[in-house]
Amino acid sequence: MSARILLVEDEANMTRTLSRILERAGFEVATAANGREALEILDREVIDVLITDLNMPVMDGMTLLRSMQELVSRPATVVLTGYGTIQSAVDAMKLGAADYLIKPCNPDDLKIVIGRQLELRSLRREVANLKREVQRWQRYGDLIGDDPAMQRIYTTIATVSQNKSTVLITGASGTGKELVARTLHGKSPWHRAPFVAVNCGAFTESLLDSQLFGHRRGAFTGAINDQEGVFQAATGGTLFLDEVSEIPTSLQGKFLRAIQEREITPLGTTRPVKVDVRLVAASNRDLREQIRVGLFREDLFYRLNVVNIHLPPLVERRGDIPALIDHFMVEFARQYGVPPKHLSPEARERLVAHDWPGNIRELQNTIERAFAVTTADAIELDDIAPGLPPLATGAQLAPPAADPAATTTATASGHREAGGNEAPPAGTAADGGGSLTAPPADVPVVTLEEAERRAISAALRQSRGNKNEAARVLNIDRQRLYRKIEKYRLS
Repeated sequence: MSARILLVEDEANMTRTLSRILERAGFEVATAANGREALEILDREVIDVLITDLNMPVMDGMTLLRSMQELVSRPATVVLTGYGTIQSAVDAMKLGAADYLIKPCNPDDLKIVIGRQLELRSLRREVANLKREVQRWQRYGDLIGDDPAMQRIYTTIATVSQNKSTVLITGASGTGKELVARTLHGKSPWHRAPFVAVNCGAFTESLLDSQLFGHRRGAFTGAINDQEGVFQAATGGTLFLDEVSEIPTSLQGKFLRAIQEREITPLGTTRPVKVDVRLVAASNRDLREQIRVGLFREDLFYRLNVVNIHLPPLVERRGDIPALIDHFMVEFARQYGVPPKHLSPEARERLVAHDWPGNIRELQNTIERAFAVTTADAIELDDIAPGLPPLATGAQLAPPAADPAATTTATASGHREAGGNEAPPAGTAADGGGSLTAPPADVPVVTLEEAERRAISAALRQSRGNKNEAARVLNIDRQRLYRKIEKYRLS
């Protein structure tokens, strides 16, 4: 897409001349007669370079430059004036102008200045993107995602990793709790010390006691040697206890003392042993509910819940699914020793549309299964469909109404009602049958991208081109809306 120039000039002849020169050079040109009109355009449109006069009615160029300081994203700005002075040039530069030209200027000089500003703008974006990528991989380890909830988790990890506060990680199975624990350890000053993980739900009570605290020879039948527990094995490092809710109530008192006093008593002895570990616990259960029903000690909960990190389910951070898909595609190509594969658009859309009740682990398994059964370079929809249930009817994307002015709604069964004249078929939820039926075979289903394009287009029409209002209607930020508008070439 060609760069978009906003020319702010009150002289009509000058506006026509410059517009013609810039359009012949391949730029898209918008015009404004004063600073106020320019601000209105900047609020609606993405502008790459702004060229402004200084002496104009209503709002002059200096006032425009001052007002642009409040914009989140500002275009590169070039001052073009017939009343140039050294002081005005200095003042304009202080207000953010990138260059300063005197009328009449050589058209080639103007095009060179614009080209230079576009190149600098592109380089700044590239550097910013590289910084974000480096920051992601260096600061957050293997954690992937730009969702606001994940950004807050990254911030917590960056802070908490520098001390030995006890951390409780909560969230549904498959959301990546152990990965968060490993990242906490990896970003800590003692990252070279051991990281020891144990699943508390994998042992009987007596075995868990021995696993956590160790035992002395003869403590029980089969204990032929002394053995240290995981508290001692993790000395100086991090002990990660997964499924901490599964620790039996009879053992929770001993566990509480180990956390509180930083000492353990191995089975078969009464002599306590001091330990030095950072403790990270995880649970996919609601520990407060476990307390209410008497399955978990309240005092133990508070000892564990010094810092809480809650991982949202994948369905609540659906925007991170494409990045996770790409990560697993690269990872399994490496593991299977095959050239990189790619997903067909239909397969990718299906993966993004799925609700993933098993969260990241389910997504990972689905992609690995596709690698295991596919020899082709491309993974198609049929390669992933056997591992996924059909989409719920409510998730099907309905086609738009043929007449935009008509009042058209989609029923739960996928059938369309227009003006209330078309009754739903028997057996659907609408007639009390209670079942949901698939849409008729002759009703087309649009792609996710097409549905997104139509939604954005409709929001822009509804807001009469006001991008702030359209972003509010779509519940996305304005910068994301601008990117989508550019992607779908909407105007």
